[in-house]
Amino acid sequence: MPLKALSLSVSILTSLVSTSAFAVTPDDKYKESLLYDKPVKVADDVYSAIGQLKFYTYENAGHNNNLSFVIGDESVLVVNGSSTYLLAKALHDEIKQLTDKPVKYVVDENGQSHAALGNNYWKEQGATIIAHVDAEEEIQEQGFRGLEMLKETLKERINGTELTEIDQTFEESMTLDLGGITAELMHLGPAHSKGDISVVIPERNVMIAGDIAFHQRMLPVFPETNTAEWIETWVNEFTPIAQDMIIVPGHGEPTNFAEVDRYTRGYLEYVRGKIGELIDEGGTLDDAYKIDQTPYLHLETADELAGKNAGRIFEAMEWE
Repeated sequence: MPLKALSLSVSILTSLVSTSAFAVTPDDKYKESLLYDKPVKVADDVYSAIGQLKFYTYENAGHNNNLSFVIGDESVLVVNGSSTYLLAKALHDEIKQLTDKPVKYVVDENGQSHAALGNNYWKEQGATIIAHVDAEEEIQEQGFRGLEMLKETLKERINGTELTEIDQTFEESMTLDLGGITAELMHLGPAHSKGDISVVIPERNVMIAGDIAFHQRMLPVFPETNTAEWIETWVNEFTPIAQDMIIVPGHGEPTNFAEVDRYTRGYLEYVRGKIGELIDEGGTLDDAYKIDQTPYLHLETADELAGKNAGRIFEAMEWE
């Protein structure tokens, strides 16, 4: 992409984020489809259906993450199989409006339900399902539990959804040729959850970053999340690649590196700093839940996650 065009794209995205970061999102932006919202064009041949920033609800049909796709000269890559069979079909319907090329690959950004439970639809279409080895393990261990939980929320909207095996795994990287466009799959290191990967489209200067990067939604710290290692991955591996690219995060609108850096690395370092001070002062876990996170409380899901994040970081840092 020419430098002038890239600057324009980043400028537009910066404006988009600044005007929408504090907006209240409706329960369904796209009434004609199970998708929460219609796919947006990120760059030439790169699109993403931006999911709702909230947790799973019947109204959003399980579309609470970003479902992206890349159209090559010969085939299509989908990033995230989605939460359900029917949601995957809805995404495919949108792809068919843009191209008649086959979906050859589906890449799950990790092993979470909204990345992988819709894989069986894509396998029926003849696509090869790809994930990191750790994501495959997560699907095998937690997939059935995730499916049962979503059945309670999504009701008939989960019809047709079944667990299916991953076809191909990798550990560090893999390159896919779509014809005229390549997709570089990268496991950059420990981050948000097991098997997190990012997908770089070098010809379009786009990184479909996945759940290593957050900006409009507060990032979640899981019991197994190592925030010190996440920061290390961010600084040493993610930043050198992503800093000049258009970023499609796992949740939220396409943006630029500065925005995700502020709300991912910045948030992690902020909370770890507060917790470090608390530990030095002899504070307790109860105190950790109450630390001041004011600079980040405007983010979606902050009410549900801020206290949990602080508590889990406290429990981990006690042993660092």
